[in-house]
Amino acid sequence: MGDDVFTRQERRDFLKKAGAIASALPISHRVIGMASVGTIAAVSSSGVRAADSATSAPFAGYQYFGPDEAAFVEALVNVMCPADDLTPNGVDCGLATYIDRQLAGGFGHGQGRYMRGPWKRGKPQLGLQIPLTPAQFFKAGVAAAAGACTKKHGKSLDLLAATDANAFLVEVQSGRIADSAVPLASWFNELVYPLFVQACFADPMYGGNYDKVFWRMIGYPGLPATHSLDMVQYRGKPYPGAAAPKSIADFG
Repeated sequence: MGDDVFTRQERRDFLKKAGAIASALPISHRVIGMASVGTIAAVSSSGVRAADSATSAPFAGYQYFGPDEAAFVEALVNVMCPADDLTPNGVDCGLATYIDRQLAGGFGHGQGRYMRGPWKRGKPQLGLQIPLTPAQFFKAGVAAAAGACTKKHGKSLDLLAATDANAFLVEVQSGRIADSAVPLASWFNELVYPLFVQACFADPMYGGNYDKVFWRMIGYPGLPATHSLDMVQYRGKPYPGAAAPKSIADFG
């Protein structure tokens, strides 16, 4: 990622590439990386600027985050998704809400996970081997990262200038910010980052991707993308329905 979590051009390229796969993945998919993306989706030719068309996501309160966690996560998603001509900022896109809802639900509580141990050190390809649910790991990571931020900068992440907040997250992501109890690099790369990507491209009914802003940006039609005949006919081509993508909720 270079010296920034997202420079402007990196963010533009990342969002286009990641959207080609992430928008079609089920909510339970846990590992999404830039290296695994092989196809760039066709971008919608609507020409509508995000700043001119999108409004803030409606906020109904957090189900899992406490005040300090909410402040940290809102600052984090705004750094990783700053407002520009592509999208509003991360909070206004509903990204913090999506992450909160996932942690409050079955995923956060470790539904379907083996949680009895023993917790031996495993090979990297086996993923994290820890006696914590995703929600517990997320909470512990926020506390550790927030403490490290205050220790380093004398203030919380939400009070830092955008460039300083970005630089701090780069240090967390790269392992340069360490904690004796929480593996912060793994926390960021294997939990926070995948949740962020899912929040951008999941169906808006789950709280993120408000007003389908990320789908519109990459030209993804939403649920109609599952029509097998259209997948063959429009492979590698702009899809006619991409200007008005459809959520699961639109067919309810």
